[in-house]
Amino acid sequence: MERQLLLLEDDITLSDTIIEYFEENNFEVDSAYDGEEALSKVYEKSYDLLLLDVNVPLLNGFEVLQEIRKNQNKTPAIFITSLNSMQSLEEGFDSGCDDYIRKPFELKEIFLRVKTILKREYSNKEEIIKIDDNIVFNMSSFLLKKDDEVVTLNKKELKLLKLFLLNPNELLDHERIFNYVWDYEEEPSDSSLRTYIKNLRKIIGKDKIVSLKRLGYRFNS
Repeated sequence: MERQLLLLEDDITLSDTIIEYFEENNFEVDSAYDGEEALSKVYEKSYDLLLLDVNVPLLNGFEVLQEIRKNQNKTPAIFITSLNSMQSLEEGFDSGCDDYIRKPFELKEIFLRVKTILKREYSNKEEIIKIDDNIVFNMSSFLLKKDDEVVTLNKKELKLLKLFLLNPNELLDHERIFNYVWDYEEEPSDSSLRTYIKNLRKIIGKDKIVSLKRLGYRFNS
């Protein structure tokens, strides 16, 4: 399965070079050339890792990641920058990045850093999640089984279940759920969300998904 990357880089030549290198190594890369475009893409799609240049138009890379982290999005991020001061390094890590690479750099170096972070991230996540003694969910294939029988759910219900399993015992507000489950061009629906929750509860048990009035939902692991 191809890993999904978002590259924020306003130097078109450098952007194209990085994209070509990663795509040759079985990555799928979306590009953004300013901070606001990058934010829109993050809200629109789920990525495995973010490559963020710092000095870009509209919102700089630090501001972009700070906004992403405010929405409880924990996607790993690497900053790309020509800044060379300790203050900028501290600001980068304070905004929630996982790594920092200075220009100029070898493509092989940034590729190895990405691979290292992704290996760490995916080694920390079980692909097969045991929800109950008789219920398991494959996080990669979106396959839900109960008593060894495949359970049929629609795409949004499966995405919702995955979101809960990625964030056990954590309160997920409506905005975060809408951003993850609904596509960017779609209009989120409270009534549809309630229906999806109801359908999931029928399968995994009412006690697994707790509704906190006006706040959101929590999955009890």
